[in-house]
Amino acid sequence: MICIIFVAIKTHLHRMESFSFSKTETILLLIAALFLIIQTVYYLYIYNRIYCRNKAIRQNGIHFTKEQPPISVIISVRDESKYLHECLTSILSQDYPQFEVIVINDGDNDDSENIILPLENQYNNLYHSFVPDTSRYLSRKKLALTIGVKAAKYDWIVVTEPNCMPTSNQWLKTLARNFTSRTEVVLGYSNYKYDKSWTNRCISFDNLFQSMRYLGFALLGKPYMGIGRNIAYRKELFYQQKGFSAHLNLQRGDDDLFINQIANKENTRVETAPEAVVQTSNVEMAKDWYTEKIGYAGTATLLKGNQQLLLGTETTTRLLFHACWVAGTVIGIVQGHWLVAAISLLLGLIKWGIQGAVINLSAKALNEPRRYYLTLPIFDFLQPLQSLCWKVCSRFKKNNKLD
Repeated sequence: MICIIFVAIKTHLHRMESFSFSKTETILLLIAALFLIIQTVYYLYIYNRIYCRNKAIRQNGIHFTKEQPPISVIISVRDESKYLHECLTSILSQDYPQFEVIVINDGDNDDSENIILPLENQYNNLYHSFVPDTSRYLSRKKLALTIGVKAAKYDWIVVTEPNCMPTSNQWLKTLARNFTSRTEVVLGYSNYKYDKSWTNRCISFDNLFQSMRYLGFALLGKPYMGIGRNIAYRKELFYQQKGFSAHLNLQRGDDDLFINQIANKENTRVETAPEAVVQTSNVEMAKDWYTEKIGYAGTATLLKGNQQLLLGTETTTRLLFHACWVAGTVIGIVQGHWLVAAISLLLGLIKWGIQGAVINLSAKALNEPRRYYLTLPIFDFLQPLQSLCWKVCSRFKKNNKLD
């Protein structure tokens, strides 16, 4: 009888110990829970806005204009003739009443002219010009776009790139429904063609996540950048802001810095309908993508507003959250404190569930072919490390400044 009582007391004490935490365990779990709350706020309040916007459209909760003003589409070409024919034919076949396409040859050394000239004979709304060879001390792409804007006959300018193709013939029409009397800037979405390679998975996830960031902030009324594959702005606004004069000493910045300069809560709208998506040809070599990302990391330090600080906070709390829940799980397993391990693992699973729901709902809203489930924790950890790498590389590389 005494032995039975002793065993019962020992079992009870063991259960009590299981529900008690050391100071280190308590602090670790509380910090992990705090970071989880912060992450949840970012995902539900900012990153989920693309899905919410498309849902509001289905419920007729967003006002669009029925006017379809004339549009000038501008494309700067440099050694990209292999994409140009497909790009131009997809744009010239748009279902839109009145538009022109202006191609500016930015010192192209391939056979772009041989592609453009036959198409000019076929389409009377296709024109082309070139950047003078003597333009050495200016960003050639900015000069090319400036030439295109000056040549444009219409007030609304749509900018894209020669390796991009609209996913439907409703691209211009869907963008134009945002051209209200108060609107001066429209930010669109662009993605990459689908393939099964790991590089494509990495690039596609990074593109989707970054788009959820800058488009999410724009939908929140705090636009801070855009990507030059799918943006629109008024010609008059371009002249009012003196074009790219604020950053002519930089090779880059024709899209992110320029939109940062001209966009605000009152004059900017976002278009995320699948019909308005522009698809980019796959990156042939990973180093080309790295070069592009390093360039954007270099100009990111010049972006005005507190969005970069807020995004930096999200990245920091994300990494610290992962460190906390993994540490809690390991400590719990090593010390045999299974409740600590279970709670830590549960926090990680909650984050995975919230993140997976928001990212995949956004991908579905944008008609993305890929979903992220088992690979999500990998990309969630790799993405901020890649961003850090690009920022470090941009500090040591001076390829963004003109000689």
